[in-house]
Amino acid sequence: MVSKIIRHGDKAPQTSVTPPLVAAPDADPTALRALSTALGIEPVHAVPREGLYLAMDGAGLALCECRRPPVCMRAEFLRGAQAFRAARQGHQREAIARACGVSGARPGPWIVDATAGLGRDAFILAAMGAHVTLLERSRVVHALLVDGLRRAGSGGAAEVVARMTAIHTDARDWLRGRNADEAPDTVYLDPMYNGRRRAAAGKELALLQALLGSSHDHAELLEAARAAARYRVVVKRHRHAPALAGVPPDYQLTGRSTRFDVYRVSGGSLG
Repeated sequence: MVSKIIRHGDKAPQTSVTPPLVAAPDADPTALRALSTALGIEPVHAVPREGLYLAMDGAGLALCECRRPPVCMRAEFLRGAQAFRAARQGHQREAIARACGVSGARPGPWIVDATAGLGRDAFILAAMGAHVTLLERSRVVHALLVDGLRRAGSGGAAEVVARMTAIHTDARDWLRGRNADEAPDTVYLDPMYNGRRRAAAGKELALLQALLGSSHDHAELLEAARAAARYRVVVKRHRHAPALAGVPPDYQLTGRSTRFDVYRVSGGSLG
């Protein structure tokens, strides 16, 4: 199992200011205490007048921005757009599975999602049998991810969630710390891209960018991923986006709006 070989002690930098944590009356006390400890902040009960804030209520944790009405997002796996995607978008599932080497004909591979975000692609891969380690360097986004996995596990997806391990770490450092016996089969990257997106995805991206700012470490991350993977690195891109860090892939799987750039690892077989 993946959980036997990954490390949980890696240090991760705090990459952004932590927004205030607003607790609703129906927030789960145990989950609220754990979140407060993880983020190192005390909950408050009044919504700020401007900017970003975290909202903890009976439905879980959300990242929100003060607007009229407020704009919020959660890590959702069993409801909303993610549930529709998991149930209906067979072609997309097939493309990401082929790109990442997931096949029902053999045991699920170990995939490291080095830009985990809210974990949606990772959940699809885990649902198809892969063991997925999710690396996220933002303490806030990691908290959103952990909350979503907790709710999914208690909501009927415990078997899938058991194949997912979320770690708060800088992916570059974590990947560089692997040795030959700890090499994941596939490293998956989905860097934020500002190209055309559906309205809902655009609002989510805007919230994440307001929290995290822009990243300029793509070349470094791709290099670390290619050095760590056993067989391949897969990069998800908008169909018309340039190759990550200007490095052309070995081949591509292209859909209507998305493509997967696949980089073979020297000495490895894609299987």
